[in-house]
Amino acid sequence: MSTAINLEAEFARFSETWSPKIIADLDDHQIKLTRLAGDFPWHAHGDADEMFYILDGTLRLEFRDRVETLCPGELIVIPKGVEHRPVADQGEVKVLLIEQAGVVNTGDGPANARTKAAERLS
Repeated sequence: MSTAINLEAEFARFSETWSPKIIADLDDHQIKLTRLAGDFPWHAHGDADEMFYILDGTLRLEFRDRVETLCPGELIVIPKGVEHRPVADQGEVKVLLIEQAGVVNTGDGPANARTKAAERLS
């Protein structure tokens, strides 16, 4: 059965950054919330697209050939295999992600201190 999900209430349940939390499933995808602060290593997801929807704050997404700056209410889809680096250097950013189930946040790159498996909140 479907029930409404209050995003702010879900964000209130965790404070750690770069640690995606699963709030719902959509076919073979997961809808996740995450808090971002600072920068993240360069990486790519070879087998999966990734969608970032900015809820609060400003996120800079660096690509090898350009930079995209996203503000609340904006989203971007990063195609599979495209190397990128999220940077949240103007304070914390709240993001809603849609990714294939099982996608690791550091993609195909080597595991590092920020590698986190998504945990289910609800």
